[in-house]
This record gives sequence, structure tokens and C-alpha cells, in this order.
Amino acid sequence: MEDDGVPRTKITLGVCVMEKKANLGPMLQILERLQAFGEFEVVHFGDKVILEDPIESWPICDCLIAFYSTGYPLKRAEDYAALRKPFLINELEQQHLLHDRRKVYERLEMYGIPVPRYALVNREYPNQELDYFAEEEDFVEVHGNRFWKPFVEKPIDGDDHSIMIYYPSSAGGGMKELFRKVGNRSSEFHPEVRRVRREGSYIYEEFMPTGGTDVKVYTVGPEYAHAEARKSPVVDGVVMRNLDGKEVRYPVLLTPTEKEMAREVCCAFRQAVCGFDLLRCGGRSYVCDVNGWSFVKNSYKYYDDTACVLRKMFLDAKAPHLSSTIPPTLPWKVNEPVQQSEGLTRQGSGIIGTFGQSEELRCVIAVIRHGDRTPKQKVKLKVTEEKLLNLMLKYNGGRPRTETKLKSAIQLQDLLDATRILVPRTRPDRESDSEADDIEHAEKLRQVKAVLEEGGHFSGIYRKVQLKPLKWVKVVKNNGEGEEERPTEALMVLKYGGVLTHAGRKQAEELGRYFRNNMYPGEGTGLLRLHSTYRHDLKIYSSDEGRVQMSAAAFAKGLLDLEGPLTPILVSLVSKDSSMLDGLENASIEMDEAKARLNEIITSATKADHNSVLPEKPWMVDGAGVPPNASELLPKLVELTKMVTEQVRLLAKDEDEELADTSSYNVYLPYDQAKALGKTNIDVDRIAAGLPCGSEGFLLMFARWRKLERDLYNERKERFDITQIPDVYDSCKYDLLHNAHLNLKGLDELFKVAQLLADGVIPNEYGINPRQKLKIGSKIARRLLGKILIDLRNTREEAVNVAELKNNQENDPTFPITGKDDTDYHSKCNGKFEGARRASFTSDMSLDQDDDDDKETKYRLDPKYANVRTPDRHVRTRLYFTSESHIHSLMNVLRYCNLDESLQGEPGIVCDNGLERLCRTKELDYMSYIVLRLFEDTEVALEDPKRFRIEMTFSRGADLSPLESNDSEAASLHQEHTLPIMGPERLQEVGSCLTLEMMEKMFRPFAMPAEDFPPPSIPQGFSGYFSKSAAVLERLVNLWPFHKYGNANGR
Repeated sequence: MEDDGVPRTKITLGVCVMEKKANLGPMLQILERLQAFGEFEVVHFGDKVILEDPIESWPICDCLIAFYSTGYPLKRAEDYAALRKPFLINELEQQHLLHDRRKVYERLEMYGIPVPRYALVNREYPNQELDYFAEEEDFVEVHGNRFWKPFVEKPIDGDDHSIMIYYPSSAGGGMKELFRKVGNRSSEFHPEVRRVRREGSYIYEEFMPTGGTDVKVYTVGPEYAHAEARKSPVVDGVVMRNLDGKEVRYPVLLTPTEKEMAREVCCAFRQAVCGFDLLRCGGRSYVCDVNGWSFVKNSYKYYDDTACVLRKMFLDAKAPHLSSTIPPTLPWKVNEPVQQSEGLTRQGSGIIGTFGQSEELRCVIAVIRHGDRTPKQKVKLKVTEEKLLNLMLKYNGGRPRTETKLKSAIQLQDLLDATRILVPRTRPDRESDSEADDIEHAEKLRQVKAVLEEGGHFSGIYRKVQLKPLKWVKVVKNNGEGEEERPTEALMVLKYGGVLTHAGRKQAEELGRYFRNNMYPGEGTGLLRLHSTYRHDLKIYSSDEGRVQMSAAAFAKGLLDLEGPLTPILVSLVSKDSSMLDGLENASIEMDEAKARLNEIITSATKADHNSVLPEKPWMVDGAGVPPNASELLPKLVELTKMVTEQVRLLAKDEDEELADTSSYNVYLPYDQAKALGKTNIDVDRIAAGLPCGSEGFLLMFARWRKLERDLYNERKERFDITQIPDVYDSCKYDLLHNAHLNLKGLDELFKVAQLLADGVIPNEYGINPRQKLKIGSKIARRLLGKILIDLRNTREEAVNVAELKNNQENDPTFPITGKDDTDYHSKCNGKFEGARRASFTSDMSLDQDDDDDKETKYRLDPKYANVRTPDRHVRTRLYFTSESHIHSLMNVLRYCNLDESLQGEPGIVCDNGLERLCRTKELDYMSYIVLRLFEDTEVALEDPKRFRIEMTFSRGADLSPLESNDSEAASLHQEHTLPIMGPERLQEVGSCLTLEMMEKMFRPFAMPAEDFPPPSIPQGFSGYFSKSAAVLERLVNLWPFHKYGNANGR
């Protein structure tokens, strides 16, 4: 090299790494660029020199690239650095820390860098028992710190990548093993593994739900950080690859806070080139692993940046008199055509469609009912047996007047053990002198036992038992000192059933695929690309019910084209919010009033008064939909129910005799994971053997029908209970769909009668007329309505911010896209890198901004590095999975909101055709849904309300009759025990414009205000990051440059 005509020696850059690492593509790309500047001579040491030659004979160099990999003699490299004192990019001594995850976390905490909540379990030898470590079914406890499943288990050895995630029994249990990519997989799910490892020392840490995304950060010096996101291995373990077979990763923007974290990781470990893993959860970011030397793959822009940053570091250390300013044209591009950025999307951006001339989709909000389920069941019995009363005391802390809930596997196993002892081995002869109550009690105990034995494993997701004390006596304490209360009678309530069937899982997955292909105009199957490029902001919520959670997970599997079991998908992608999507308590009084009035209409054959109502609006009458001959249908319903029950009784009698003959009471059935998750396929063998579909035996099937028969009509009081009509209809439809092979006589006729009555009863349980429907709906869906308004408001604010920034930039080319905090470090002119990479406006709106008032995680595509056509376009999707009650409630608010006193005179947001269509819709069946899509017309002025419009659609779900014979598709699906889901129907006139402003006005009286939503809590262990002392900050500043020997042989 020359300076003012005087020849100068080039700076020698030694590459002292294993040949396998030195010959990797990213390393070669960066070294070629460094050499192209003409200032460096690169010397490769090679494996023979590194492993065999004495360090005194190693090449002498000015700057050294040296880092550990498998087989690398780190101590020899340290000795060489101490002898020759080159400038070190990554300090060698600190690399020892990276091999021990305990030391990594200790170092991170020392510098105030947030990490997940964790605890250490150190063993001196395999299977060592530790008094500070305890494991229960759904948690481990270390030094008094409890980690509930899901939690993560990591070996302390940083080179051991066998990391386990253990899932709670409420999600189906099991364990997922993460490992280095092998072929197309990076994890494997093991449903049978529920106990943690004990052969070594481990770190246990809280599982951080990140929305199925991992972020990898790559630093080059303390002022430059590049971040990429990929599909997390914890979701389904399938590696997403592009057409060239390489894992798909997308560059994403770091927030200012995360950039400071990157700087501190770099300084804390004294590794200029360093990769680390970032978890984004609950609006905060955490470092969960530090890898040391790491380069980005397949990004030419990154290679350019890295070469320029490293060049400046080398020149500042060894030739400070030389200018490190980057030339106008990078030297390796002088004689070449402009290199097209290969990016990470070589499948091509042509698959991305367009939204139209000026209108773009901004938000998709869907409220979805769960899929097909088994009938929900309940058994109530009073118990006086000492074993059961003692069990109640065992799990309620010994409090005789306190209710106990049993749901975990251990609790239910205890109950099963007690029940097995109490259930008589043979049925009492009905002609004997045994009391009827005793016979019924024994039958119910037998039913409890059968339910608990179903499937052979307690998933905790669809069976629960309540024990409520009813009577007490005072007894002398065991120690003879004083008296204490003891329960003598309790009410046992067993709730079971309602589990997602194989058909329900199939329906949910199929609907997810339908949404992927149809709900995003212009995208088509490109939704996967929209999602993977982090222009898709997806959040999935579910109620607490197992069938709803699993429907959400199955839907996500179809929507995002995932593979494998549902448990990891559920834990990774679905957030439970029971307060928003569960419960009817807020409207219980009004619903009781509606049911009382409905009972009067049905049982007394009361005719609705049509005189004051226009005939073209039948939905405005009391009890709309109730058949005029309802009172005549009730006796027929009872008669047909008895006929079906008797047939099932005979089948159950045969099964019970077989069980008694084989003494199966002490047999433990094999574990069946499908019990909790909903089976994927029909059990063909059971069907061929003439057994009921699924896991329900004839004993439980008989118990189900017998209870319906007893509850539907009280013969002694000669009274019908119309609240049982939906349950009769539910059982009919289930058995026609899943148990048609049993050929139960009269079942099809019973279904027709039950359907006529249910079509009138079910909608009217949520209000007997429009005003009552609106009142009940607004109480049940108040929180959900408030959350939907927050979703829409945040989407609009974000879109407006985007438009304003673009307008400002177009009008003033010098207008900065972001503030100085969002500018990444590059040298350009006087020390700043020309062509500095600036983060887009979305960075400021990322993790540092409240999203939906609940700190939702966002990922923003970095447009500078991404080969996509519209990197700024961003679509928000919010999916809410719930039960029938919330679907009806939300729909009633949508169609009747204008009846509220505060909105009198306003037109409804559902058109008359839509109201007629809803009136004809008798049932919102499994997988029914309501979709709100927000569109932005970019050609309309920002202040014009028509800039944002709402499109509303709904689907009746899988509401075809199992008896349908004129639908060929339905007939073929019926063979698979499932029914098709109806397509979406419009609630507005074609060409109409429902503005977001009008939607907000109509919703606001019924929605929970945003300020009433509970504030997000700061995750435990994070607050220290913001209370960093001045001494820590000073230490961070003084650490750089962090090489030991730079001054001795440097400037």
C-alpha cells in the first residue's frame, strides 16, 4: 500500500481458526472484501500449524482472528497472543465463559443484561439426590423457586445442545427436545416423557412465549448489530427452507433498547464478532444464549457492512494515521455489475399479490367457535364414604368447610384408586331388597370410575372433579386436646367430555388453511411469506376450555402450514384469556329471565304478537324462531329419547357383563395421548368391532342418554325442562355423526324433533327479543368488544404514522426516517460509514411501544436487508377462539347495537339483507366465525373517515344436518365423521362503506374502555435492567477496546 507515494507494508491479518470454519462461505466473503481494500495481507494458519507446530513458529501477524470451535486448542492460541501481542478481534480468555451456561448467565446478570428467570441444579455425579430440588407433576422447585410447566431445561455445558421443554398436563403434557438441525428438523416431540433429566447438572428457566419466533443477533463491534428472525424450533421442529434448501431467516429491526443490549453483550464478553439469542416476550427482550463468533449467512449487504466495520477497527488499532473513510464505490464492486442482494427469499417476491389500485388490507379480526366435540357431561352425587372425604381434606389443606377441585393427574389418580375400592364388583339385582337410592349411588360411582379410567391417562384438559362439603360434625382431635370439625357428607361433581374430536381437529386445521388462502386479498398462499417476513403481526387468544385451546392450535397449524403434534403449537402460539373469552356470570340474571320467558312461550303454546311489528322483520318478535307447535313436540321428544336410551342400555348391559367377567377393575389401560388433543383419525378398529366412536364405551354412552331422559321430563311433577333441549340435540347430532354404525332406531327422527326445538331455544337463551339480546350480549362480550376496538385503533394509528412519515419524506428528501437512536453504527465521511443503515420508522413502534395495551411482541422487517417488494406494508391478525355463548353475544351486539338509547336514530351496521340472513340462520355451529377486516384507502385524505373501512362477514360453521343426502361433499365427509364448514356470508350491502369511525361509535357503549384493561405487568427479573447504577455504566464504557495487548503492539 502507498501513502503520499511512499510504499508501506500491508497489515497482516492472521486467521487462526480451524480450517472447517476458515473455509465457510461467510468467512471467505468477508476476507475477500477486506483484501479488496488493498490494505491487508491475510494469512491462514491451517490445522497442522494450530494443532502441531510450536507457537513460536506460528506466523507473526498484526491482527488476529481466533475463536474456539470443536477440537480447537484455545490455550495454545492464548499463549501465542501473549507472546506476539496482536490486535484481537475477540479476546481469547473470555471465550472459556461461553462453554458454561452458568457463567454466561452470571456474566449477563453482572452487566445488568436481562435474562429469563432461572435456577441452577448442580450435581456431582449422575442421579445425585439434592435436598433443594423437587419435582411434581407440573412444576420443579429449586431452592424454593418454583418453575411451572412449560419450562426449559438446559445442560450447563454450552456445547451440549440437547435442550428440553416440558409441557403442562393441561396442554397434554410431554416434552420437546431441541437440537442442532439434522436434515429438515431441529426438534422432536416426545409425548410420553414427563419427568426431567437427572444424569447431570442443568439450568431450569421460565419458558418465554415468543409467538413462535426466535431472534438471532450478530454484532460486529459494539456499535453494529444485525438481527434475523426465524421460525422457532419449539413450534413444530420443521426447518423452513427456501428453494435452495437453506433455512429461511428474515432481517428484523432492533429497538434502541435491544441495540444497547447488543452493545453490552459485546462488551461483557469482550467478543467483537458475537452472536446471541434474543427472546421477545411480553413487550420485553431477554438474552438466553451467547454463542461467540458468528456470521450471518447469505446476505451480501451484511458482508459489505462487516468488512467495512472490521477494516475500521483494524486501521484504528494498527494504522491510526490512515484514513478509514469508506471510498464512494466499494473496491470489490468497481469492475462488477451491481450485486443483487440474494437476501433470504430466493423463492422470489413475484408470489406477492396486490391489493388493488389504492386499498390495502390492514387488519383481520376473527372470533371463532371451537370445533366438533364430544357431548359435555356432568355427574352429581352425595358422598359419605370416609375415603372420599379424606381425599377432599388432603387437597384442601385440611379445611372441613372448604371446596376442593381435583384436576391434576395425581389428584385424579387418588380419586380413581378410592373409587375402585368403593365400586361394587357386581350390580345389585334390581329385584332385590336394595334401596333405590343405594342402587343409583353405586351406578354413579361406577360412572365416575369409568370416566376416570377413560383413555388410561389423565391429561388434565377435560376432566375435573369438585368436592363441596355439605355436613360437618365435631370430633375430638387425634391428640386428645380439644375438638375439631370433620365433614360427614360432600357433594361430588364430575365434569367431563367436551373434548375436541378427530373431526373437530380436522375442521379447525381446514379452516386455518381456508383463512390462509382467502382472507388476505392479493396474498393467496403468500400469507406464509407475509408471515415469515414479519410483515404479519399475528396473535391468537383462547378461552380456558381445552377444546377451545386445541381448536386454536389446530387452526394455527393450518394457517401457518405447521407440522406435528398440537401441544407445542398451543404453548408457543396461543395465549389464554379466560376473562375475555369465558364465562356467563355477568349476564346470569338476564339469561335466567330469558329462559323463564322462553319456557312460558314453549310450554303454554303462547303465540307471539305480530300486530305491532312489520311482517318483513320477523326477528323483532319475542321468541323468534320457536316453532308454533313446540308444546306438541315436547312429548314426542321425551318418547323418542326413551326409545334411544333403552337401546343403549341393552348395549351397556352386555359390555358391563363382559367387564365383570374379565375382572378389569384393576387393569390400567395403555396411555393414549389422543385423549387430550383430539384424535387425528377415526379409530377404524373400534368402528368395525361395533363399539362407539372415540373413547366412550357403552357404559358412559348409556349414562349420557339416561341423564338426558331423567332431566328432560320429571314424571312425578309432570314438568318439562326446556334447558335440556340443546343437550338432547347435541347428543343426537354427535351420535348421528360418529355412531351411525350402531343403527339406533328412532335416532334420526329424534334429531329432527330436537333440531326444530333447539333452533328456537338456543338463540333465545341469549335474549328473548332484540333489546334483551343486546343487553345480554353486551354484558358477556364487553371485554372482547373492548379488545377489538383496541385492535382497530392501534392498527389505524400505526397506518396513519406510516402515511405521515412517507408524506414528510416525499415532501422533504432530507427528512429523517428515524431519530438518532435508531441509526446503526457505520463509519461515514468523518468516521461514519457511508450508506449507513437506518432502521425504519417501525423500530420506534416496536417493543418500546404498548401494543393492544398488553405488550404484544412485534417483529419488523428491516427493509434495507430484505428482498421483498413491500417491506413497509404490515398486516395485523387477531384471532379469538371461544365458545357458542360469545359468538352469539358478539353477533347480537353487531346486529342490534343501534337499538341502544344512546344511539337512537343511527342506522344499523348490519343491513336488512344481513338481518334476514341471520334470522334464517338457526345455528352458529362448530367453527362458526365472525370476521372484521379493516381496509385503508391510501388515495383518500388522512382526515377523511372513509380512509378506513370495515368489512364484516360471518359463517354458520359446520351446520349441515348429518342426515343431509343431497350434498355429495357432505356425504363423503360424513364417512369421515365430519361435516363441511359453510363459507362466509356478507353482513353489508355490496358497495356500502362502514367507516371505522362509525364502527367505533356503535361499539363504544358496549365495550370495556381501554383504560379499564389491567396494565401489563413487568416480567419478573427484568426491572433491574432499568435501574443500572452509574458504576455499571462506567465499567461498560471503559471496557472497550477490550483486547489485552492492543496498546503494547498497537498505535
